[in-house]
Amino acid sequence: MDRLGNGGPPGREQTRSLALEGSAGAVQRSRDFSRRALVSWHWLPAVDEDRLTAAEDVLLMVSELVTNACLHAPGGPREVRLHWDGARLRVEVADASPVPPRLRPSAEAGRPGGHGLRVVDRLAAAWGSRPEDGGKLVWLEVPRPPSLTAAAGADGGRAGEPRRPDRG
Repeated sequence: MDRLGNGGPPGREQTRSLALEGSAGAVQRSRDFSRRALVSWHWLPAVDEDRLTAAEDVLLMVSELVTNACLHAPGGPREVRLHWDGARLRVEVADASPVPPRLRPSAEAGRPGGHGLRVVDRLAAAWGSRPEDGGKLVWLEVPRPPSLTAAAGADGGRAGEPRRPDRG
């Protein structure tokens, strides 16, 4: 079930969360959930290459964090959260493992595994983890795409367009 945290007037931070149970279908459900949020916040459909690249990068990083939780946490991921404040997007994936993720010294090209956090490390402006509810929360942040103007605010509206409340 996904929850919308749309309290307050447009221009305020917005949070969406998707509760997950187990690993079956978690990656696709998380990508679909994230894509819907990006559409609602006007990252998609992309009006230019910068916005398309930013949205595709977000979806790839969501997939990587959820995949890591599926592979390494008992019971898989618990929840995916997206926080959008108009200047940056924060993605969080919670799971039951207390073991923080670590970047491998070097993943061998052509061999499976060990590449996901490298992708996140290259694409995210920042990422990390912290303990949460006996497990951990892995997070990443990406800045607003250049074509989403600062005037758009947290609702992600295009410059010159009236702001619309987030409707899911």
